[in-house]
Amino acid sequence: MPDTNLAAARPAMPPGPVVGPAAWTGPDIAPRSGDWLHALSETDIAELRTAVDAHKAGGRAMGAITAESFRLPTLGPRLAAILRDLMQGRGFAVLRGIPVDRWGTEDSAIAYLGIGAHFGSFRSQNAKGHLLGHVKDLGLDIADPKVRYYQTTRELEYHTDSCDIVGLLCLKTAKAGGASRIVSSTTLYNEMLRRRPDLVAQLFHAFPTDRRGEIPPGMLPWFEVPVFSWHEGHLTAIYSGQYIRSAQANFPQCRRLTAAETEALDMLDGLTNDPALNLQIEFRPGDMQFLHNHQIFHSRTDFENWPEPERHRHLLRLWLAPKDGRPLPPSFAARYGSLVSGDRGGIVVKDTVLKFTLDPV
Repeated sequence: MPDTNLAAARPAMPPGPVVGPAAWTGPDIAPRSGDWLHALSETDIAELRTAVDAHKAGGRAMGAITAESFRLPTLGPRLAAILRDLMQGRGFAVLRGIPVDRWGTEDSAIAYLGIGAHFGSFRSQNAKGHLLGHVKDLGLDIADPKVRYYQTTRELEYHTDSCDIVGLLCLKTAKAGGASRIVSSTTLYNEMLRRRPDLVAQLFHAFPTDRRGEIPPGMLPWFEVPVFSWHEGHLTAIYSGQYIRSAQANFPQCRRLTAAETEALDMLDGLTNDPALNLQIEFRPGDMQFLHNHQIFHSRTDFENWPEPERHRHLLRLWLAPKDGRPLPPSFAARYGSLVSGDRGGIVVKDTVLKFTLDPV
């Protein structure tokens, strides 16, 4: 008779390679930028300006912005099509053309929040409850266990954020570096399956991952979740190799990785950096990038800031939960809290107060 206990311990995996529009490579998709790069027209900009002015005239707070309150009669249906492509297609899109230099930070942020509201509800991005995040060098030391990489000039390794969709709006670019890099996690799975099926199977195990001091009530300083999950016909990924390694270094009481698991992570990291697989995008001021975390890993290169503080690289970030998100496996609850579409993801700890702020600190 088969060992039912052993069979139950084996995680579910796809029956073979995962095909479809999510399985792209950078060299293949880069020449087709017209499919994923959406330039805002003058009509779009005028419609956004009208919606921003109406929001301000109504005296409403940023937190009151919804798809219903931020009316975009012409752009709105196009955003709905982009959302479908994010969720069911290639998993990423870039919108270009917010006049951030002319509008300034506040009005640009309101326009960005209005567009984001058409994609999903806002989620907290840190223990402070920031619903509008700031990706900016704060002069912090990554050796501090509570500091996250986006608060420094350091290269970000490929990872996902703790939400369904992450958005970035570029306000200011760096003097040098800071390019956005993305790769399809579906393609990474397929490549590992082709080259080392024994190792890709390791990535369906639950890996301890450092919370970086942002610990919800009753939780451990780390959470455990597989890099890949096969659930209800979807290959879903969640990954932060830097924080898996820091959990191993900082928490001796968490599960020790096996040699095979470590080799699998090393192979995965190597593939993310393969130019035959990934895509590099140079941000311009006014660009908005939206990624479906469940099928896209993202990173950025090291950067050098301008000497003048007012010119420092500065991006605004949104974490979003669309109401029709894909079903997630139970293991995601350790990080996402609720698994209910439209009301999941984000970081909430004791005494967190949700807020929008234009102050990056």
